[in-house]
Amino acid sequence: MWTYPGTGVTRRDTLKTGVFSTLGAMGLTRSARANETVVIEPGKAKSIIVLYLLGGAPTQDMYDLKPEAPVEIRGEFKPIATNVSGIDICEMLPLTARWMHKSAIVRSVHHEAGCHNTLASYTGYEQQLPSITTTEDHYPPSMGSVCEFLKERNGNRKNDVPAYVYLPCYLGWGQSFRRPGPYGGFLGNRYDPLYSVCNPYVDNPPEKPYEAHILRGVPEIPFSKLENGMTRDRLDSRKNLLQGLNERNFNDITSNSLASFNKQSERAWSILTSSSVRSAFDFESEHPETLKRYGNTLFGASTLAALKLVEAGVQFINVTWDIYWERLKLQFAGWDTHANNFVLLRDYNLPYLDLTYNALMHDLEDRGLLDETLVVTMSDFGRTPKVNGNAGRDHWTHCYSVMFSGAGIKGGTVFGASDAQAAYVHDQPISTGDVCATIYKILGIDPHYRVYDRVNRPIEIAHGGEPISAIIDM
Repeated sequence: MWTYPGTGVTRRDTLKTGVFSTLGAMGLTRSARANETVVIEPGKAKSIIVLYLLGGAPTQDMYDLKPEAPVEIRGEFKPIATNVSGIDICEMLPLTARWMHKSAIVRSVHHEAGCHNTLASYTGYEQQLPSITTTEDHYPPSMGSVCEFLKERNGNRKNDVPAYVYLPCYLGWGQSFRRPGPYGGFLGNRYDPLYSVCNPYVDNPPEKPYEAHILRGVPEIPFSKLENGMTRDRLDSRKNLLQGLNERNFNDITSNSLASFNKQSERAWSILTSSSVRSAFDFESEHPETLKRYGNTLFGASTLAALKLVEAGVQFINVTWDIYWERLKLQFAGWDTHANNFVLLRDYNLPYLDLTYNALMHDLEDRGLLDETLVVTMSDFGRTPKVNGNAGRDHWTHCYSVMFSGAGIKGGTVFGASDAQAAYVHDQPISTGDVCATIYKILGIDPHYRVYDRVNRPIEIAHGGEPISAIIDM
Protein backbone atom coordinates (compact mmCIF):
# COMPACT_ATOMS: atom_id res chain seq x y z
CA MET A 1 0.00 0.00 0.00
CA TRP A 2 1.25 3.49 -0.89
CA THR A 3 2.63 5.53 2.03
CA TYR A 4 3.80 9.09 2.49
CA PRO A 5 7.60 9.08 2.06
CA GLY A 6 9.47 8.78 5.33
CA THR A 7 6.36 8.52 7.53
CA GLY A 8 4.79 5.08 7.29
CA VAL A 9 1.42 6.83 6.99
CA THR A 10 -0.89 5.34 4.36
CA ARG A 11 -3.40 7.21 2.25
CA ARG A 12 -6.12 5.18 3.99
CA ASP A 13 -4.91 6.50 7.36
CA THR A 14 -5.39 10.07 6.25
CA LEU A 15 -8.78 9.43 4.72
CA LYS A 16 -9.98 7.67 7.90
CA THR A 17 -9.16 10.72 9.99
CA GLY A 18 -10.56 13.28 7.58
CA VAL A 19 -7.34 15.27 7.42
CA PHE A 20 -7.85 16.06 3.75
CA SER A 21 -10.81 18.28 4.61
CA THR A 22 -10.66 22.07 4.85
CA LEU A 23 -7.02 22.74 3.96
CA GLY A 24 -5.71 19.61 5.67
CA ALA A 25 -3.96 18.17 2.64
CA MET A 26 -0.69 20.01 3.02
CA GLY A 27 1.74 17.04 3.00
CA LEU A 28 3.64 14.91 5.51
CA THR A 29 7.37 14.47 5.84
CA ARG A 30 10.14 13.55 8.22
CA SER A 31 11.18 16.38 10.50
CA ALA A 32 14.64 17.77 10.99
CA ARG A 33 16.77 16.41 13.79
CA ALA A 34 16.85 18.58 16.89
CA ASN A 35 19.89 20.82 16.82
CA GLU A 36 22.03 22.71 19.28
CA THR A 37 20.77 26.02 20.61
CA VAL A 38 20.48 28.54 17.80
CA VAL A 39 22.18 31.85 18.42
CA ILE A 40 21.27 34.56 15.90
CA GLU A 41 23.04 37.89 16.14
CA PRO A 42 21.21 41.08 15.23
CA GLY A 43 21.40 41.35 11.45
CA LYS A 44 21.38 44.49 9.38
CA ALA A 45 18.53 43.06 7.30
CA LYS A 46 15.25 41.87 8.73
CA SER A 47 14.08 40.64 5.33
CA ILE A 48 15.49 39.72 1.96
CA ILE A 49 13.94 39.80 -1.51
CA VAL A 50 15.70 37.67 -4.12
CA LEU A 51 14.97 38.68 -7.71
CA TYR A 52 15.83 35.39 -9.43
CA LEU A 53 16.41 35.52 -13.20
CA LEU A 54 15.97 31.92 -14.28
CA GLY A 55 17.85 30.59 -17.28
CA GLY A 56 21.26 32.20 -17.04
CA ALA A 57 21.11 35.98 -17.30
CA PRO A 58 23.79 37.50 -19.57
CA THR A 59 25.29 39.76 -16.93
CA GLN A 60 28.05 40.93 -19.30
CA ASP A 61 25.18 42.73 -21.07
CA MET A 62 23.88 44.12 -17.77
CA TYR A 63 26.43 44.82 -15.03
CA ASP A 64 29.85 43.99 -16.53
CA LEU A 65 30.08 45.37 -20.06
CA LYS A 66 33.27 45.08 -22.08
CA PRO A 67 33.19 48.01 -24.54
CA GLU A 68 36.82 47.48 -25.61
CA ALA A 69 36.34 43.81 -26.52
CA PRO A 70 35.82 42.61 -30.10
CA VAL A 71 32.28 43.07 -31.42
CA GLU A 72 31.47 39.35 -31.16
CA ILE A 73 32.24 39.62 -27.44
CA ARG A 74 30.98 43.04 -26.40
CA GLY A 75 27.59 42.76 -28.06
CA GLU A 76 25.26 45.63 -28.97
CA PHE A 77 24.85 47.62 -25.77
CA LYS A 78 26.91 50.52 -24.49
CA PRO A 79 27.80 51.30 -20.87
CA ILE A 80 26.41 54.35 -19.10
CA ALA A 81 27.58 56.09 -15.95
CA THR A 82 25.74 55.39 -12.70
CA ASN A 83 25.33 57.83 -9.81
CA VAL A 84 28.63 56.51 -8.42
CA SER A 85 31.73 57.74 -10.19
CA GLY A 86 33.66 54.99 -11.95
CA ILE A 87 30.86 52.42 -12.03
CA ASP A 88 29.16 51.83 -15.37
CA ILE A 89 26.30 49.47 -16.26
CA CYS A 90 24.20 48.81 -19.35
CA GLU A 91 22.43 51.65 -21.14
CA MET A 92 19.21 49.62 -20.93
CA LEU A 93 19.21 49.99 -17.12
CA PRO A 94 19.06 53.77 -16.60
CA LEU A 95 16.77 53.56 -13.55
CA THR A 96 18.95 50.92 -11.91
CA ALA A 97 21.92 53.24 -12.42
CA ARG A 98 20.31 55.70 -9.98
CA TRP A 99 20.59 53.15 -7.14
CA MET A 100 24.26 52.29 -7.36
CA HIS A 101 24.95 54.28 -4.19
CA LYS A 102 22.86 51.62 -2.43
CA SER A 103 24.28 48.65 -4.33
CA ALA A 104 27.31 46.43 -4.76
CA ILE A 105 28.09 44.44 -7.90
CA VAL A 106 30.08 41.24 -7.53
CA ARG A 107 31.57 40.50 -10.95
CA SER A 108 33.47 37.30 -10.19
CA VAL A 109 30.86 34.66 -9.30
CA HIS A 110 31.40 31.19 -10.73
CA HIS A 111 30.54 27.55 -10.06
CA GLU A 112 31.14 24.10 -11.51
CA ALA A 113 27.75 22.61 -10.64
CA GLY A 114 26.60 22.57 -14.26
CA CYS A 115 24.27 24.70 -16.35
CA HIS A 116 20.66 25.04 -15.23
CA ASN A 117 21.55 23.45 -11.88
CA THR A 118 19.57 25.79 -9.63
CA LEU A 119 20.54 23.96 -6.43
CA ALA A 120 23.88 25.78 -6.20
CA SER A 121 22.48 29.32 -6.18
CA TYR A 122 19.86 28.56 -3.52
CA THR A 123 22.09 26.56 -1.19
CA GLY A 124 25.77 27.07 -2.00
CA TYR A 125 26.10 23.32 -2.65
CA GLU A 126 28.14 23.09 -5.85
CA GLN A 127 27.98 19.42 -6.82
CA GLN A 128 26.67 18.31 -10.20
CA LEU A 129 23.37 16.45 -10.03
CA PRO A 130 22.15 13.36 -11.90
CA SER A 131 19.07 15.36 -12.90
CA ILE A 132 18.17 19.06 -12.87
CA THR A 133 14.45 18.40 -13.24
CA THR A 134 13.74 16.70 -9.93
CA THR A 135 14.00 17.47 -6.24
CA GLU A 136 15.26 15.06 -3.62
CA ASP A 137 14.84 15.09 0.14
CA HIS A 138 18.56 14.36 0.62
CA TYR A 139 19.57 17.64 -1.04
CA PRO A 140 20.67 20.50 1.25
CA PRO A 141 18.07 23.05 2.37
CA SER A 142 17.70 26.41 0.67
CA MET A 143 18.49 29.68 2.41
CA GLY A 144 14.79 30.40 2.81
CA SER A 145 14.17 26.98 4.31
CA VAL A 146 16.96 27.55 6.82
CA CYS A 147 15.19 30.79 7.79
CA GLU A 148 11.95 28.84 8.26
CA PHE A 149 13.81 26.21 10.31
CA LEU A 150 15.41 28.81 12.58
CA LYS A 151 12.10 30.62 13.01
CA GLU A 152 10.62 27.42 14.39
CA ARG A 153 13.63 26.73 16.61
CA ASN A 154 13.62 30.21 18.11
CA GLY A 155 9.92 31.02 18.04
CA ASN A 156 10.74 34.72 17.97
CA ARG A 157 8.71 35.82 14.94
CA LYS A 158 4.99 36.25 14.39
CA ASN A 159 3.36 32.82 14.38
CA ASP A 160 0.83 33.69 11.71
CA VAL A 161 3.45 34.84 9.19
CA PRO A 162 5.66 32.37 7.30
CA ALA A 163 9.38 33.02 7.16
CA TYR A 164 9.68 31.94 3.52
CA VAL A 165 7.44 32.79 0.54
CA TYR A 166 8.11 31.91 -3.11
CA LEU A 167 6.51 33.82 -6.01
CA PRO A 168 4.82 33.54 -8.48
CA CYS A 169 4.91 29.71 -8.79
CA TYR A 170 7.18 26.84 -7.86
CA LEU A 171 10.51 26.83 -9.69
CA GLY A 172 10.04 25.07 -13.03
CA TRP A 173 6.24 25.19 -13.10
CA GLY A 174 6.31 26.99 -16.43
CA GLN A 175 8.10 24.01 -17.98
CA SER A 176 5.98 21.39 -16.16
CA PHE A 177 8.68 20.06 -13.86
CA ARG A 178 10.26 20.98 -10.55
CA ARG A 179 13.79 22.35 -10.45
CA PRO A 180 15.95 21.68 -7.38
CA GLY A 181 16.97 24.35 -4.92
CA PRO A 182 14.28 26.28 -3.07
CA TYR A 183 13.21 23.46 -0.73
CA GLY A 184 13.65 22.15 2.79
CA GLY A 185 15.74 19.25 1.49
CA PHE A 186 16.95 16.93 4.21
CA LEU A 187 15.40 19.19 6.87
CA GLY A 188 12.00 18.05 5.56
CA ASN A 189 9.30 19.59 3.40
CA ARG A 190 7.75 21.26 6.41
CA TYR A 191 10.39 23.92 5.71
CA ASP A 192 9.46 24.33 2.04
CA PRO A 193 8.27 27.83 1.13
CA LEU A 194 4.71 29.00 0.95
CA TYR A 195 4.13 29.02 -2.81
CA SER A 196 1.81 31.25 -4.73
CA VAL A 197 0.23 30.19 -8.01
CA CYS A 198 -0.32 32.12 -11.23
CA ASN A 199 -2.09 32.08 -14.57
CA PRO A 200 0.27 33.91 -16.96
CA TYR A 201 -0.80 35.23 -20.34
CA VAL A 202 0.41 37.57 -23.09
CA ASP A 203 -1.42 40.24 -25.05
CA ASN A 204 -0.01 39.15 -28.40
CA PRO A 205 1.60 35.70 -28.49
CA PRO A 206 4.89 35.70 -30.43
CA GLU A 207 4.82 34.01 -33.79
CA LYS A 208 8.35 32.61 -33.60
CA PRO A 209 10.74 31.43 -30.87
CA TYR A 210 12.91 33.98 -29.07
CA GLU A 211 10.71 36.96 -29.78
CA ALA A 212 10.05 39.58 -27.13
CA HIS A 213 6.73 39.46 -25.28
CA ILE A 214 5.14 40.99 -22.21
CA LEU A 215 4.05 38.36 -19.72
CA ARG A 216 1.01 39.43 -17.69
CA GLY A 217 -0.60 38.00 -14.60
CA VAL A 218 -0.52 38.21 -10.80
CA PRO A 219 0.49 35.77 -8.06
CA GLU A 220 -2.30 34.27 -5.97
CA ILE A 221 -2.51 32.22 -2.80
CA PRO A 222 -4.99 29.34 -3.24
CA PHE A 223 -7.72 28.95 -0.61
CA SER A 224 -6.93 32.38 0.83
CA LYS A 225 -10.50 33.69 0.84
CA LEU A 226 -13.40 32.90 3.15
CA GLU A 227 -16.28 32.06 0.83
CA ASN A 228 -19.90 30.86 0.98
CA GLY A 229 -20.73 32.63 4.23
CA MET A 230 -17.73 31.21 6.12
CA THR A 231 -16.70 33.39 9.07
CA ARG A 232 -13.55 33.25 11.13
CA ASP A 233 -15.46 31.83 14.11
CA ARG A 234 -16.86 29.01 11.97
CA LEU A 235 -13.41 28.41 10.54
CA ASP A 236 -11.91 28.15 14.04
CA SER A 237 -14.60 25.64 14.98
CA ARG A 238 -13.73 23.46 12.00
CA LYS A 239 -10.05 23.73 12.88
CA ASN A 240 -10.70 22.58 16.45
CA LEU A 241 -12.78 19.67 15.18
CA LEU A 242 -10.02 18.65 12.78
CA GLN A 243 -7.40 18.83 15.53
CA GLY A 244 -9.56 16.60 17.72
CA LEU A 245 -9.82 14.03 14.96
CA ASN A 246 -6.08 14.12 14.50
CA GLU A 247 -5.37 13.57 18.19
CA ARG A 248 -7.71 10.56 18.40
CA ASN A 249 -6.74 8.84 15.19
CA PHE A 250 -3.06 9.63 14.62
CA ASN A 251 -1.70 7.84 17.68
CA ASP A 252 0.26 5.42 15.50
CA ILE A 253 2.03 8.15 13.56
CA THR A 254 5.50 9.25 14.62
CA SER A 255 5.70 12.56 16.43
CA ASN A 256 8.03 13.96 13.77
CA SER A 257 5.59 13.12 10.98
CA LEU A 258 2.63 14.61 12.81
CA ALA A 259 4.65 17.70 13.65
CA SER A 260 5.46 18.14 9.98
CA PHE A 261 1.81 17.80 9.02
CA ASN A 262 0.79 20.25 11.73
CA LYS A 263 3.41 22.76 10.51
CA GLN A 264 2.00 22.83 6.99
CA SER A 265 -1.60 22.75 8.21
CA GLU A 266 -1.04 25.67 10.58
CA ARG A 267 0.50 27.68 7.77
CA ALA A 268 -2.55 27.04 5.60
CA TRP A 269 -4.93 28.13 8.36
CA SER A 270 -2.86 31.24 9.00
CA ILE A 271 -3.27 32.43 5.41
CA LEU A 272 -7.02 32.46 5.92
CA THR A 273 -6.79 34.41 9.16
CA SER A 274 -3.76 36.68 8.68
CA SER A 275 -4.86 39.84 6.91
CA SER A 276 -1.26 41.05 6.53
CA VAL A 277 -0.31 38.08 4.34
CA ARG A 278 -3.59 37.93 2.43
CA SER A 279 -3.50 41.65 1.65
CA ALA A 280 -0.16 41.24 -0.12
CA PHE A 281 -2.07 39.43 -2.87
CA ASP A 282 -4.97 41.86 -3.09
CA PHE A 283 -4.30 43.37 -6.51
CA GLU A 284 -7.93 44.37 -7.10
CA SER A 285 -7.57 47.09 -4.47
CA GLU A 286 -4.18 48.25 -5.74
CA HIS A 287 -3.95 51.64 -7.44
CA PRO A 288 -3.48 51.19 -11.22
CA GLU A 289 -0.60 53.65 -11.21
CA THR A 290 1.29 51.47 -8.74
CA LEU A 291 0.86 48.40 -10.93
CA LYS A 292 2.05 50.46 -13.89
CA ARG A 293 5.18 51.56 -12.04
CA TYR A 294 6.03 47.89 -11.49
CA GLY A 295 5.53 47.19 -15.19
CA ASN A 296 2.08 45.54 -15.30
CA THR A 297 3.81 42.17 -15.66
CA LEU A 298 3.73 38.93 -13.70
CA PHE A 299 7.27 39.60 -12.47
CA GLY A 300 6.36 43.15 -11.51
CA ALA A 301 3.18 42.15 -9.66
CA SER A 302 5.10 39.43 -7.82
CA THR A 303 7.72 41.97 -6.77
CA LEU A 304 5.00 44.31 -5.52
CA ALA A 305 3.60 41.41 -3.47
CA ALA A 306 7.11 40.84 -2.11
CA LEU A 307 7.22 44.44 -0.90
CA LYS A 308 3.98 43.92 1.00
CA LEU A 309 5.23 40.63 2.43
CA VAL A 310 8.23 42.49 3.83
CA GLU A 311 5.77 44.85 5.52
CA ALA A 312 3.92 41.81 6.88
CA GLY A 313 7.11 40.50 8.50
CA VAL A 314 8.13 37.72 6.10
CA GLN A 315 11.88 37.18 6.28
CA PHE A 316 12.78 35.54 2.96
CA ILE A 317 10.86 36.25 -0.26
CA ASN A 318 11.88 34.91 -3.65
CA VAL A 319 10.52 36.36 -6.90
CA THR A 320 11.44 34.31 -9.97
CA TRP A 321 11.36 35.48 -13.59
CA ASP A 322 10.49 32.01 -14.81
CA ILE A 323 10.25 30.30 -18.21
CA TYR A 324 6.79 29.25 -19.45
CA TRP A 325 7.39 27.11 -22.54
CA GLU A 326 5.08 24.24 -21.61
CA ARG A 327 2.32 26.07 -19.78
CA LEU A 328 1.75 28.55 -22.59
CA LYS A 329 2.75 26.21 -25.44
CA LEU A 330 5.02 28.92 -26.82
CA GLN A 331 8.75 29.58 -26.85
CA PHE A 332 9.20 31.94 -23.92
CA ALA A 333 12.94 32.19 -23.39
CA GLY A 334 13.03 33.97 -20.03
CA TRP A 335 16.75 34.59 -19.57
CA ASP A 336 17.86 31.52 -21.53
CA THR A 337 18.80 33.62 -24.54
CA HIS A 338 20.35 31.19 -27.04
CA ALA A 339 19.01 33.33 -29.90
CA ASN A 340 18.08 36.99 -30.35
CA ASN A 341 19.79 37.83 -27.07
CA PHE A 342 19.90 41.57 -27.74
CA VAL A 343 16.38 41.82 -29.15
CA LEU A 344 14.95 40.05 -26.09
CA LEU A 345 16.98 42.16 -23.70
CA ARG A 346 16.26 45.45 -25.48
CA ASP A 347 12.54 44.97 -26.11
CA TYR A 348 11.47 43.28 -22.88
CA ASN A 349 13.81 41.79 -20.29
CA LEU A 350 16.00 44.74 -19.39
CA PRO A 351 13.44 47.57 -19.57
CA TYR A 352 10.96 45.66 -17.42
CA LEU A 353 13.59 44.48 -14.97
CA ASP A 354 14.73 48.10 -14.75
CA LEU A 355 11.18 49.33 -14.08
CA THR A 356 10.47 46.71 -11.45
CA TYR A 357 13.77 47.04 -9.61
CA ASN A 358 13.47 50.83 -9.51
CA ALA A 359 9.88 50.70 -8.23
CA LEU A 360 10.84 48.23 -5.51
CA MET A 361 13.85 50.25 -4.35
CA HIS A 362 11.85 53.50 -4.42
CA ASP A 363 8.99 52.03 -2.38
CA LEU A 364 11.31 50.36 0.13
CA GLU A 365 13.06 53.67 0.70
CA ASP A 366 9.83 55.67 0.78
CA ARG A 367 8.38 53.34 3.44
CA GLY A 368 11.52 53.32 5.57
CA LEU A 369 12.28 49.70 4.77
CA LEU A 370 15.37 49.91 2.57
CA ASP A 371 17.79 50.03 5.50
CA GLU A 372 16.39 46.76 6.80
CA THR A 373 15.70 44.91 3.54
CA LEU A 374 18.34 43.24 1.38
CA VAL A 375 17.59 42.95 -2.35
CA VAL A 376 19.65 40.44 -4.33
CA THR A 377 19.42 40.23 -8.13
CA MET A 378 20.89 36.93 -9.25
CA SER A 379 20.68 34.10 -11.75
CA ASP A 380 21.55 30.41 -11.78
CA PHE A 381 24.59 30.91 -14.04
CA GLY A 382 25.85 33.18 -16.84
CA ARG A 383 26.27 33.14 -20.60
CA THR A 384 29.09 32.69 -23.05
CA PRO A 385 31.41 35.59 -23.81
CA LYS A 386 31.11 35.03 -27.55
CA VAL A 387 27.86 35.73 -29.38
CA ASN A 388 26.76 32.67 -31.38
CA GLY A 389 25.49 32.47 -34.97
CA ASN A 390 21.90 33.08 -33.84
CA ALA A 391 22.77 36.39 -32.17
CA GLY A 392 22.47 34.65 -28.81
CA ARG A 393 24.69 33.62 -25.96
CA ASP A 394 24.91 30.05 -24.69
CA HIS A 395 25.35 28.49 -21.23
CA TRP A 396 28.34 29.52 -19.11
CA THR A 397 29.08 28.96 -15.42
CA HIS A 398 32.67 30.21 -15.28
CA CYS A 399 32.00 33.89 -14.58
CA TYR A 400 28.92 36.07 -13.99
CA SER A 401 27.67 38.87 -11.77
CA VAL A 402 25.33 39.20 -8.77
CA MET A 403 24.02 42.54 -7.50
CA PHE A 404 23.33 43.22 -3.82
CA SER A 405 21.32 46.27 -2.76
CA GLY A 406 19.90 47.81 0.38
CA ALA A 407 20.42 46.68 3.95
CA GLY A 408 23.92 45.74 5.05
CA ILE A 409 25.56 46.67 1.75
CA LYS A 410 28.40 49.13 1.19
CA GLY A 411 26.88 51.16 -1.59
CA GLY A 412 28.88 52.15 -4.64
CA THR A 413 31.01 49.01 -4.47
CA VAL A 414 32.34 46.69 -7.16
CA PHE A 415 33.98 43.48 -5.99
CA GLY A 416 35.97 41.06 -8.09
CA ALA A 417 36.67 41.27 -11.78
CA SER A 418 36.22 39.20 -14.90
CA ASP A 419 38.83 39.05 -17.63
CA ALA A 420 38.80 41.24 -20.74
CA GLN A 421 36.07 39.12 -22.36
CA ALA A 422 33.90 38.44 -19.28
CA ALA A 423 34.81 34.79 -19.75
CA TYR A 424 36.71 33.82 -16.61
CA VAL A 425 37.36 35.31 -13.20
CA HIS A 426 40.37 37.60 -13.26
CA ASP A 427 40.40 38.64 -9.61
CA GLN A 428 38.78 37.62 -6.31
CA PRO A 429 36.70 34.56 -7.28
CA ILE A 430 33.39 34.12 -5.49
CA SER A 431 31.49 30.85 -5.11
CA THR A 432 27.76 30.41 -4.70
CA GLY A 433 28.55 29.40 -1.13
CA ASP A 434 30.14 32.82 -0.62
CA VAL A 435 26.99 34.48 -2.02
CA CYS A 436 24.83 32.49 0.40
CA ALA A 437 27.20 33.19 3.30
CA THR A 438 26.94 36.92 2.58
CA ILE A 439 23.16 36.75 2.66
CA TYR A 440 23.18 34.78 5.90
CA LYS A 441 25.62 37.23 7.49
CA ILE A 442 23.49 40.25 6.64
CA LEU A 443 20.43 38.46 8.04
CA GLY A 444 22.35 37.84 11.28
CA ILE A 445 22.72 34.08 10.72
CA ASP A 446 26.11 32.42 11.18
CA PRO A 447 26.96 30.90 7.76
CA HIS A 448 28.96 28.21 9.58
CA TYR A 449 25.92 27.10 11.53
CA ARG A 450 25.31 23.39 11.03
CA VAL A 451 22.17 21.39 10.43
CA TYR A 452 21.97 17.60 10.38
CA ASP A 453 21.36 15.56 7.26
CA ARG A 454 19.48 12.25 7.00
CA VAL A 455 22.39 10.23 8.38
CA ASN A 456 23.09 12.66 11.22
CA ARG A 457 26.07 14.40 9.64
CA PRO A 458 26.51 18.09 10.57
CA ILE A 459 26.42 20.21 7.41
CA GLU A 460 27.27 23.90 7.28
CA ILE A 461 24.37 25.87 5.82
CA ALA A 462 26.66 27.80 3.41
CA HIS A 463 28.79 24.73 2.56
CA GLY A 464 32.08 26.37 3.45
CA GLY A 465 31.24 29.74 1.92
CA GLU A 466 32.56 32.93 3.50
CA PRO A 467 30.83 36.32 3.59
CA ILE A 468 32.14 38.88 1.10
CA SER A 469 33.29 41.29 3.80
CA ALA A 470 34.31 44.00 1.32
CA ILE A 471 30.69 44.67 0.34
CA ILE A 472 29.15 44.35 3.82
CA ASP A 473 28.40 47.43 5.90
CA MET A 474 27.47 46.21 9.36
